[in-house]
Amino acid sequence: MQQASPRTKGRLAGALYLLSVLTAVLAEAFVHGRMLYAAGLVPVLCFAAVTLLLYQIFKPVSRNLALLAAAFNLVSLTFEALEWHLGDINIALVFHGVYCLVTGYLVLRSTFLPRILGMMMALGGLAWLTALSTILAQNLNPGNIALGFLGEGSLMLWLLLTGIRPQAEAQRTNPRIANG
Repeated sequence: MQQASPRTKGRLAGALYLLSVLTAVLAEAFVHGRMLYAAGLVPVLCFAAVTLLLYQIFKPVSRNLALLAAAFNLVSLTFEALEWHLGDINIALVFHGVYCLVTGYLVLRSTFLPRILGMMMALGGLAWLTALSTILAQNLNPGNIALGFLGEGSLMLWLLLTGIRPQAEAQRTNPRIANG
């Protein structure tokens, strides 16, 4: 996948994100008992692939921040797969919120995606971070969940339908931009 164009990687990330959401919804709706845990691993694995693709896409913007974002989301996905919580706090959602914030910042700094997508992704990250307070999350529900999905969903839908702008190649080859 290293040889694929940034546009192809973006579209694949969007498709895998959509697959992740669809398989999670279908698993919750139609699978019960022990099979629910196994079915829940499918969206986790799909989103792990999305995370790795976005790391490759955003590495030219800032290798360190792209790595930080990927690390936060892989930790999030690990907690999600293990269904581990810290008391009443969904720790996976907290790590995912930080991932969305950092990814939103990377989108804002990039030259190959609309800035509004970065702002939406960052707002989605803030929405997920409401999981830090059970009372806050419950009081804002379902608005926080809708904002979280809208934020990251807008980026993934853009990637699926449009991919990334060809200017990404200029950012990939310009060391001044790539080391930011």
